[in-house]
Amino acid sequence: MTKLAAFIVDKRNLVFLLMGIMLAFSVISRNWVQVENDLTAYLPETSETRKGLDVMAEQFTTFGSAQLMVANVTYERAREIADEIAATDGVQGVTFDDSTDHYNNVSALYDITFNYPEEDERCLDALNAVLDRYAAYDTYLSTSLGNQLAEIIASEVSVIMVIVAIIVVSVLVLTSQTYAEIPVLGLTFISAMVLNMGTNFLLGKISFVSNSVTSILQLALSLDYAVILCNRFKEEHQTLPVREAAIAALSKGIPEIGASSLTTIGGLVAMLFMQFRLGPDMGICLIKAIFYALFSVFVFMPGLLVLFGPLMDKTRHKSFIPKIPFVGKFDYATRFVVPFVFVGLVIGAYFVSGNCPYVYGYDTIVTPKLNEQQIAGNMIKENFTSSNLVALVVPSGDYEKERAILDTLDAMPEVDRTMGLSNIEAMDGYTLTDRLTPRQFAELADVDYEVAQLVYTAYATENGNYGKLVSGVANYGVPLIDMFLYVCDYIDQGYVTLSDEQTETLNGAAEQMRNGKLQLQGEDFSRMLLYLNLPESGDETYAFTDTIAEIAQEQYPDGRIYVVGNSTNAYEFKKSFARDNVVVSVMSILIVLVVLLFTFKSAGMPVLLILVIQGSIWINFSIPVFTHVDLFFIAYLIVSSIQMGANIDYAIVIASRYTELQHTMEPKEAVIETMNFAFPTILTSGSILASAGFILGQISSEGTIVGIGQSLGRGTIISIILVMFALPQILLIGGRVIEKTSFSVPNALKHREARGHMVVDGVVRGTINGTVTGIMHATVEGEADLELLSGSVEGGGNDAT
Repeated sequence: MTKLAAFIVDKRNLVFLLMGIMLAFSVISRNWVQVENDLTAYLPETSETRKGLDVMAEQFTTFGSAQLMVANVTYERAREIADEIAATDGVQGVTFDDSTDHYNNVSALYDITFNYPEEDERCLDALNAVLDRYAAYDTYLSTSLGNQLAEIIASEVSVIMVIVAIIVVSVLVLTSQTYAEIPVLGLTFISAMVLNMGTNFLLGKISFVSNSVTSILQLALSLDYAVILCNRFKEEHQTLPVREAAIAALSKGIPEIGASSLTTIGGLVAMLFMQFRLGPDMGICLIKAIFYALFSVFVFMPGLLVLFGPLMDKTRHKSFIPKIPFVGKFDYATRFVVPFVFVGLVIGAYFVSGNCPYVYGYDTIVTPKLNEQQIAGNMIKENFTSSNLVALVVPSGDYEKERAILDTLDAMPEVDRTMGLSNIEAMDGYTLTDRLTPRQFAELADVDYEVAQLVYTAYATENGNYGKLVSGVANYGVPLIDMFLYVCDYIDQGYVTLSDEQTETLNGAAEQMRNGKLQLQGEDFSRMLLYLNLPESGDETYAFTDTIAEIAQEQYPDGRIYVVGNSTNAYEFKKSFARDNVVVSVMSILIVLVVLLFTFKSAGMPVLLILVIQGSIWINFSIPVFTHVDLFFIAYLIVSSIQMGANIDYAIVIASRYTELQHTMEPKEAVIETMNFAFPTILTSGSILASAGFILGQISSEGTIVGIGQSLGRGTIISIILVMFALPQILLIGGRVIEKTSFSVPNALKHREARGHMVVDGVVRGTINGTVTGIMHATVEGEADLELLSGSVEGGGNDAT
């Protein structure tokens, strides 16, 4: 370690150069990162909703759409606006009528559909044209087009980073011993953050959650590593020059900091086992962030310490952190009371946390701050009746079965209305899939009966229905949509000549039918749209989606059926949470337990420490039960992993110090000294992590990020309280358990002591007081008085020869 540390310190200029190149590259490459804004992309590949979404993306065209609310407008003017929007270039159609779905409280709501798929940039051009035209009106827009969410989150995170940076600097000033160490710590972290952001593109695509919070959590989780090395340097620098102090600090800091990082990484590793793939996405990003933090501390920071070392000597100041002997005295005085209160509290929290109001959709989540999208959505919900849209995907090719499904669902009170090719009215009471004879088609399309017969004959021939040709096509029924589209193709090929008016009528109807078919019928599947009178999430809604699938499965017993929508997304989230909840809890505890087992060489100590942190997790997620605040489920999975991996460090600091002091001090004095020693470390790390969490929870408007932030901030505060006011008492009365469950680990190093004449053969480290004769290949720390028969003695000052 000493040789490695010396190499890093002595090659610091090369390190600065290489770091500069890496940082410059990362600044550019951070723009290459692709961000996924849709949480459904992280559903398990085997989930029915994920399969359904993939089928819809492959089989159907989803045209761009938007809901535009215009407030304070008369119905007459609202009707005119609808016509104006419909005439806008790029707009396929506008839905507007005098029902409360579209006009209410002197406000109009327009459902706009564009001519292009939703990923086509021309949708945004058409939408912007509409918005520009009505810029003088009081308008509210709800749409999934563009990257509104990404832009909103990016602006919010920028503000959050500034506030967190101010808090971090303030905390470092408060807890530091020299002002010059603050830029050292700042540069170390900034370099780690930029490197991590610049290499995210290697992961392909990351979630908007990971992209938003990783840098903030990286700071909160890993700043301790830089603080530990800085404190070690200041300690070594009391007796050594700057260079030697940096080498000594790094050689001792690498194993110490590496061990400290293991619990954090262990907690994050638990997220990799989640079925809901947002967990692995965020876990990988955070683990990578921790590794870059370690890299920056071990490689970049030693050179900064040498560079800023002289300035650190000149900017020393007194400590601003007070001693807290009263905490240690309280802990000792309550050692026979608090542990039992703690156990009772934890048991109660375990049962209460089981009733935490987790939600799996965004419809009931309340955020402290609302963005423009949320404000518009709330305005639309408050003024207009709305339905919960669900898509039902079934095998294509049988319009009668589709019609039977739609008729069954239309009769159910949970369904507001349905839409499919089989129940869309085309003309004169006919639906698109009604089978029309040549005469019926001739009357509907206003063409000669002979022409209709000719077309039907050609259609039968092309589709191989030769039996109809033999028996006559007079009674041959063809679905209206198929015949209309066939006739239009016939006209385009010049086989049929119609008047301009007839051609325009047919072409207009055909365009609408083609668009409808693109949205509702694919090569292998058909899609039906169901508008439910149910909320997006909730057990009643989830049960009804199962009912929908059962009804469809009756018509297609051997076919693949998919029910897709926000409700099924939430249903899948709930199913994955049931598994992931257990997996994350068990894996995080087991991984941290193994790390602590070999850290303390005791089976009892890890159990006690984990009990304290797990207790804080249960208490943390009991609070929403009493505040009646809905919590997005992913917050528990992520925050519980971070709490177990990061907050356990606070308990380790106290337990390690107390274990060291209890052999040389009385229990009371050992506890008091332990709390005085641990308080600055816990204050630095805990205040930054808690502040980062609370700021995320208060400034962000995105439900997932808000839940993570609020839970992390609250959980960190609870952990700090428990490790300072419950853990010491547990250690005091649990000493015998810890001692009786201790064990020793075999050591590869063999200690030998001898006197008199001896022969040493091997790689050794220690002290020798006597005369040495033989061949030596050694590094000696101290004094040497040797007669050199051959070779050389290097170093040791001017007397060396």
